[in-house]
Amino acid sequence: MFTLTLNKNLNKKITRNLALGLILVSQASLGQTPTDNAMSSYSIAGLKSNMLSNDTSQKNIQEHVKKNPSQRNQKLRGMNREQVLTLSEVQDKSLDQPLGSNTTATTNYHHTFSIYSGFAQLIEDIDNDGYYQSFSVTFDADILSPIYGEQAVVYADLYLSKNGGPWTLFYSTDDFVITGEDTEDEFEVVTLLDSGYITEHYDVLIDLYEVGFNDVVATYSSNDSNELYALPLESSDYDPEYIEVIEYSEHSGGISWLLGLLFMLTMKGRLVKSNQHSQLN
Repeated sequence: MFTLTLNKNLNKKITRNLALGLILVSQASLGQTPTDNAMSSYSIAGLKSNMLSNDTSQKNIQEHVKKNPSQRNQKLRGMNREQVLTLSEVQDKSLDQPLGSNTTATTNYHHTFSIYSGFAQLIEDIDNDGYYQSFSVTFDADILSPIYGEQAVVYADLYLSKNGGPWTLFYSTDDFVITGEDTEDEFEVVTLLDSGYITEHYDVLIDLYEVGFNDVVATYSSNDSNELYALPLESSDYDPEYIEVIEYSEHSGGISWLLGLLFMLTMKGRLVKSNQHSQLN
C-alpha cells in the first residue's frame, strides 16, 4: 500500500515537472503571450489525462478542436471579471462569432452545464518560504442532459483574486470537448507566475462558456470549495533561489587565533610531559 501511494505521488510530481518544463522551454505552445502588463504568467492546458503527453498542440483532445491560441486569452488577460463579462456580450465582427470562440456552435440550443468539482495543487516554491510560483487548477465540467454521452465544445476563463480583492483574468483556455457527466474529461491548467504577483493569498474562480454563446454557463470558485481558497502564491520575481554564501575572510582572523592557541597549548603540554619524564630519570 505504501509503495502504491508513493508511486502515485511520484507520477503526479513527474506530470507537474514535465508541464513546467514545457512552459519554460517554449512560449509558442503556451496559448499565452507576454504583454506589457506588469502582472504576467504563462500557462499550459489540456485534458488532465493527456497532460503527460509531449504533444501540447491539443490535437489529442478532439479532432475538431482548433489548435490556435485562444484569441480571448490574448485580448482579455489581465482584465477584471466585470470587464470580461461586459466584453463577452460584444460580438467580434471580424470573426462573426462570440469573442474568443475558436469554433462555430455545433447546436442552435443552449446545453445545461455544471462544474462538478475543482481543486488547485501547489507545485514549486524555490525559496521555501511557503509561497509558490507555480500551481495547477483542475476542474470537471459536466453537461446535464437526459441524452447519454452528449458532447459540447466549451472554453473557460480562470481568475485570481488577491486576498479577497477583484477577480483578475490570468488564463482563458482554448476550446475543448466535454462529454455528459464523464469524469475522464477533467481539464487542467498549469500556470507559472512570471512577474507582478506579490507574496499573498489568492482565490481562484472558473467561468465556463459554451462555444457559440456569450453568457457564462457555469461558475465554480473558492466559494464552492476550500481547495480554491487562499492559495499561497508569488511570482518568480518574488521567489528567488536561495544560495548561502559563507564569507570565510570575516572569520579567518578568529580561526588563525584559535589554531595558534591550540598549537601553544599542545607545545606546553609536551614540555610539561618532557620535564616530568626528566625528573623521574
